[in-house]
Order: sequence, then structure tokens, then C-alpha cells
Amino acid sequence: MEYVYSALLLHKAGKKMTAKAMDGILTAAGVDPDKNRIKALLAALKDVDIDEALKGAAMPMAVAAPAAGAAAAEPAGKGKKEKKGKKEKKEEKEEEKEEEFTAGLGSLFG
Repeated sequence: MEYVYSALLLHKAGKKMTAKAMDGILTAAGVDPDKNRIKALLAALKDVDIDEALKGAAMPMAVAAPAAGAAAAEPAGKGKKEKKGKKEKKEEKEEEKEEEFTAGLGSLFG
């Protein structure tokens, strides 16, 4: 996790993400840097727009919160199961996939 934090710190400071810069941050934080992990992270972040990734990770969570509140506010069922249309089921599956994806991103970016 500290490797990702070092990358985010460099990004936030407007500095170029290099192995040397990440090594310096990790060393200053008291971490013994693993050069292979640094290289792997830099390769993984090579084509990633971090600002967009952070916006994408935060937005679905903010949108999901009101939806969860509305679902909790609905009265309990009267013993009848509601039938969901194919479109609603598909949307529900897509929302679940998006939540799983954003949870993964959240773990990457703290």
C-alpha cells in the first residue's frame, strides 16, 4: 500500500513518477523499498489517468449512498415477491459489478 501512497504523493505534488523518486519517498518513510515492486507499479500506472481514476472511484460511492437510503426508506414487502424485469436485473448486475470494481480501486488509492 505504501508504494501506491508514494505514487499518489508524487502525483499530488505534480512531480514525475520515477523509480528514484518513489524510492526516496519510501526510504524517507522508513520503508525498505523493493525495486521490483516499484517498477511493477510504475508499469501498471503508465497509461492511467490518476485524476480520472480517483474521480471514478469516488463518484459511484456518492451516487450509491442516496440509492441505499431510498431502499431503506421503502416499506417492508407485504409477503409478495415483486417480479423484476430483465432490464432491472441487468442494471442491478451492472451496479454490483461497478461496486466491486470501485471497492478494488478504493483499496488501491486508500
